Amino acid sequence: MALTRDVPFTSYAEDPSIARAAAELSRLSDYRAPKVDGRVTPATVFRGGTRGDLRGPFVSQFLLRDVQYGTLRVPQRHDTVRRGQDFLTGFEEWRAVQEGGRVPPIRRDHVNRRYLRNGRDLANYVHFDALYEAYLNAALVLLDLGAPFDVGNPYRHSANQVGFGSYGGPHLLSLVTEVATRALKATWFQKWFVHRRLRPEAFGGRVHAHLSGLRDYPMIDREVLDSEAVGLTRERHGSHLLPQAFPEGSPTHPAYASGHATVAGACVTVLKAWFDESWVLQDPVVPNAEGTALEPYRGDDVLTVGGELDKVAANVATARNMAGVHWRSDFTEAVRLGEEVGIGVLRDHVRVHHEVASFGLTRFDGRRVSV
Repeated sequence: MALTRDVPFTSYAEDPSIARAAAELSRLSDYRAPKVDGRVTPATVFRGGTRGDLRGPFVSQFLLRDVQYGTLRVPQRHDTVRRGQDFLTGFEEWRAVQEGGRVPPIRRDHVNRRYLRNGRDLANYVHFDALYEAYLNAALVLLDLGAPFDVGNPYRHSANQVGFGSYGGPHLLSLVTEVATRALKATWFQKWFVHRRLRPEAFGGRVHAHLSGLRDYPMIDREVLDSEAVGLTRERHGSHLLPQAFPEGSPTHPAYASGHATVAGACVTVLKAWFDESWVLQDPVVPNAEGTALEPYRGDDVLTVGGELDKVAANVATARNMAGVHWRSDFTEAVRLGEEVGIGVLRDHVRVHHEVASFGLTRFDGRRVSV
């Protein structure tokens, strides 16, 4: 991911570095990610594992469409950072950050804003996003489109009543933020009281130390030490360290579970329960290679609310991996933790409200559940 941050998602099919990445990942003995006939392909590389993740453009429609925020119409064009700018690729620089050294903040281009087009853009997005931003925006997009609510909503079929503080738009918008903070607390318990998992940045330091003869780490798997990506990193940067997208490297709390992924799981679960997941999003779009404009999506895949909600969760969680601060399983397992938080909150709401209501949703593993 670090070596391919600047490759446009729309160029994955023909880019040689993406083809090499897919080929190496296919050779790994325990790589748990989507494959076609047992192989990772440019069409599946770096994607999540749900059906929605594997359909259509890499980036979810909820990260591309304009957001109607009250009387504001907000295009999702983001500030960007310089192409090819990676950090902590020298051992002394890396060690200084491990010891708490301060670094200048990354410089962002606030003038030439772009749609999310590659891994570096996505990494920059999750460097500065408000934690539930993508899902609040998704809720606003769906409300603006008039997407139908789930059939269990008590007001969906009423001719003379509408939901508002309960089972209406205001209820949903506050619920997305409510589950976000609960998910974050669940994550922090896992991080500090259960796992205390090493960050990829720190593990990259061990790989570099071992291959450079600074220190012996005999437990590092040979598939890591012999990795083509590790060798290419040495050629490009002069070290075996994992190139970071952020000058300060990883956050100072443990890797598992990913806070972004847990919040994504909780928020997306609420949104999938609230709306009709099967509703088709019309006129899908994709950014051009430079991210300066949106173009119509020309593929054959039908993009649904449920599929694109799963995809936005994967996009945000994967973006943290693309930045170099999380592992893939920090994403794939943490969204399920967030899912449990979201379902628990939905159960509470069904119990305490006066209306007779229910929610149906598709879990990340494909099972249908009813609350």
